[in-house]
Amino acid sequence: MIQIQHIDDFLQRFRQLERCVVQSLDLSSVPVDWSRLDVSDAVFLGCSFPSDKVEVMLRKRGALIFPQIGNLPYNPYRNTLYTWQELLQPTANGLTTDAAILHHFEQNRKRLPSILETLAQRIHDHAIDDALQEILYPPHQPRKKVVGIMGGHSNPRTDPFYRLTAQTAYLLAKKGYLLVSGGGPGIMEAVNLGAYLAAQPPEALTWAMDTLMKAPHFSNEGYHQSALSILERFPMGTENIAVPTWFYGHEPTNVFATSIAKYFGNSIREDGLLAICLDGVVYAPGSAGTTQEIFQDAAQNHYATFNYYSPMVFLGIDRYTQQTGIYPLLQQLAEGRTYRQMLHLSNNPDEIVNFIETHPPLEKEL
Repeated sequence: MIQIQHIDDFLQRFRQLERCVVQSLDLSSVPVDWSRLDVSDAVFLGCSFPSDKVEVMLRKRGALIFPQIGNLPYNPYRNTLYTWQELLQPTANGLTTDAAILHHFEQNRKRLPSILETLAQRIHDHAIDDALQEILYPPHQPRKKVVGIMGGHSNPRTDPFYRLTAQTAYLLAKKGYLLVSGGGPGIMEAVNLGAYLAAQPPEALTWAMDTLMKAPHFSNEGYHQSALSILERFPMGTENIAVPTWFYGHEPTNVFATSIAKYFGNSIREDGLLAICLDGVVYAPGSAGTTQEIFQDAAQNHYATFNYYSPMVFLGIDRYTQQTGIYPLLQQLAEGRTYRQMLHLSNNPDEIVNFIETHPPLEKEL
């Protein structure tokens, strides 16, 4: 089916909408003769029409119409990912868009959500999935090479691994990889920062990290302002993606991500985040959440869930050997398995980039 997400595309095809999906468009004042449309098996997702009469006519002609769901602070049928500017846009009630959605989400989570609310959230997360896939698999082009870097949200900007993570992301983005993070602060911010500045000389990244260190933690005064000062100096950055969730809504929005795939369902977000990182995942130090992601990723590799084996690289020799023993355990689990050769441990960003470059994803033999 053909997706139509812009008014111009709709106008070009409006007489032949058979097997088209029209997504989240305001069609209420579009100058077309609705009586001449071929809408056999067409689908309209959250669109506005000139009148109820037009909507009824389209249904009688075979169109499937998913109606708008009223009084929500988010659009379940949105056809793009978010930007940090959109999420931080003030609303009429004084909250940012991000905060307004979080408040709505938490209010519903404290009581049993209605079927309509639950359905709206699922539709929203499906729309985010769809918008994300359009970036990763652009039409008539090769898929994007995607590497994720995971790590703790509480690691301050003064943490040596914040700097190592940013440098690793910077080098990977320079090599043409699309960097993805969990979208929060700490190590996640370092990922998006390094990738964002990949087109700049190394001195720019050093300056940015030194500037951010003045407000190390997201609870510190000036934390957000220091990030904005980086963007003021470098208003255009290399494409990179954040994948956060309102489930952890207390974490501030990452302003260095050029696109933000924000989800309601954390389980969907985590599994999907690891799944799209076909070219590998780098694990910087983190806590329980990062540990969960490591073993979730290991399970995807162990069973070749998505028909590929992908690199799992650990940034932090001490952390993943002496402090936790996670790396030796994974080596044991992977013994005799294809993905054993995809495991690597290092404290060196250049070595990590070289390992990922020389270990592309392996397709499972069917």
